[in-house]
Amino acid sequence: MNLAGILLQGSAPAAEGGNNYSFLIMMVLFFVIIYFFMIRPQQKRQKDIQKARESIQAGDKVLTSGGLYGKVREVSDKYMVVEIAEGVKVRVDKNSVFAVNEEAAK
Repeated sequence: MNLAGILLQGSAPAAEGGNNYSFLIMMVLFFVIIYFFMIRPQQKRQKDIQKARESIQAGDKVLTSGGLYGKVREVSDKYMVVEIAEGVKVRVDKNSVFAVNEEAAK
């Protein structure tokens, strides 16, 4: 039986007592699957990104969300100073740092 047939069975008036709850059970299972395959991994990814931002120290090479590569010179609670060229320093919000650039560190 295909998915459309299953959905139509759940919304049709029930002649038996079990059909009233089959649609509800199917919807609960659908939301559980969505949670474990989409929402939970995204939350885990966000926690990993936040941990990486908190572990940035002066001297690390980073990539900002604006696409600037640079070297961290100073770290504060809310911002950091990133040197994008020799003598050119910009102050960026900590949340705008996208990733620590491991390839540039080599």
